[in-house]
Amino acid sequence: MTSAQLLTDAFDRIREVVHGAAGGLTAQQLAHRPADGANSIGWLVWHLTRVQDDHVAGVAGTAQVWTGDGWAERFGLPFDASDIGYGHSSDQVAAVRVESADLLTDYHDAVHARTVEYVASLTDGDLPRVVDRAWNPPVTLAVRLVSVISDDLQHAGQAAYVRGLLKDA
Repeated sequence: MTSAQLLTDAFDRIREVVHGAAGGLTAQQLAHRPADGANSIGWLVWHLTRVQDDHVAGVAGTAQVWTGDGWAERFGLPFDASDIGYGHSSDQVAAVRVESADLLTDYHDAVHARTVEYVASLTDGDLPRVVDRAWNPPVTLAVRLVSVISDDLQHAGQAAYVRGLLKDA
């Protein structure tokens, strides 16, 4: 298995969990927060997809799917188009209202397609490339992609957990 295949498999797993967590839910279910200050499935999936979109576009040198393909307008959220949800307050989390699970998963699928297209082009020699010198040590492409995978899987798992709580809501 090549590094590109390994990365593709990891991003495929994120997509599977996202679909399992959000697929078929109503707008009300996507917005459900199991406790005050908790994140909703809609926010979690939107946020993890925005992080993936932002970070992969950044290392690939491409436009984000969110802004380049009109998803920001389709979602109509009350945030700047560059917002990825990092550091959102409870009120900002509540403001992420998604009209349908299909909108959410379709955006994720568009980001996933762009991501796997990019990672499929990578070789082992690409992975040590420094992509962010703002950190000490500087962040390599490999570290950035693993960070995105880790963050996305954590949030996707949280969304799946909240879905499991819906039957009690």
